[in-house]
Amino acid sequence: MTCRQVVSGYLDRILTYDQDKKLNAISFINQKALEKADDIDEKIKSGKKLGSLYCAPILVKDNYDTHDLPTTGGSIALKDNYPPDDAFMVEKLRAADAIIIAKTNMAEWAFSPRQTISSSFGTTANAYDLDRVPAGSSGGTASGTAASFGVAGMGSDTGNSIRGPSSHLSLFGIRSTIGLTSRDGVIPLAWDRDVAGPMTRTVRDGAKIFNVVAGYDPKDPMTELGKGKRKDDYTEYLNKNALKGMRIGLLRALVFTDDADPEVTQLFVKAVEDLKEAGAVIVESFEINDLDAHRGALNFCNRFRYDMRQYLKTLGDNASIQDVMEVYSSGQYS
Repeated sequence: MTCRQVVSGYLDRILTYDQDKKLNAISFINQKALEKADDIDEKIKSGKKLGSLYCAPILVKDNYDTHDLPTTGGSIALKDNYPPDDAFMVEKLRAADAIIIAKTNMAEWAFSPRQTISSSFGTTANAYDLDRVPAGSSGGTASGTAASFGVAGMGSDTGNSIRGPSSHLSLFGIRSTIGLTSRDGVIPLAWDRDVAGPMTRTVRDGAKIFNVVAGYDPKDPMTELGKGKRKDDYTEYLNKNALKGMRIGLLRALVFTDDADPEVTQLFVKAVEDLKEAGAVIVESFEINDLDAHRGALNFCNRFRYDMRQYLKTLGDNASIQDVMEVYSSGQYS
């Protein structure tokens, strides 16, 4: 099988199931994906060295800069935004011979962890049940990956936006420690909390992609902190017995609430039992005083306007807006 045949198969799935079935996970299809596949096939024929992710069709959340596809951040105000270059992670994926097959819909400006609705592309459904949500803000990547529109996807996480959608779609997502990976070229929500990373159907796939995208980037000064701490191959740490003796805290106040769905809590209890069977030590005898007050004090928005100004400056003279307040004033938001 050729790389062209592989990529064609994924493109066919997108065209068959995304819009017709009202999934709406995809914002842009890469019209040059087959051309890139032909390049990979030529490298194979000529015996040239291939990257570790060669011919892997990857979905990328619509807040990652891509020089050849628009990057909207889920906002219609940026519908014609073509960044001057790729985000650091996108650049690393391409260098590893992965193929960016499409961009995925996201919650507008990455604000909502509960659902994925944008003013640029509308509402994304859950790939396993179209009447349910994929959470947010990386819901397009989650549903698209679960629907096999790509081998894997890339998301971003400020508060829960990789982890929540991954949970909703039975995926593996990595929110790494800040400094292990670069945030360059990812539209910010809160620069001091933003992290970008892979969302995959298997843990091994996630580790393989993390091998590629983790690394020092002079454009992100926080990656200085990761020097000397990154591993050469994260797949070496895939140990089925890794949970033995690990202490995992269970904060019941977040799960067993008055409005919790009984089916969800039953699944949660089963998951805890699975952790115990795998050797984990579950620690339940603790509480956090005034938990609701602490949760209410969380504020992801206090830096948003400033951080967005810094991002918009990277677009140069082609930026369609200079300040997100222009979007607010125009009413161009969902």
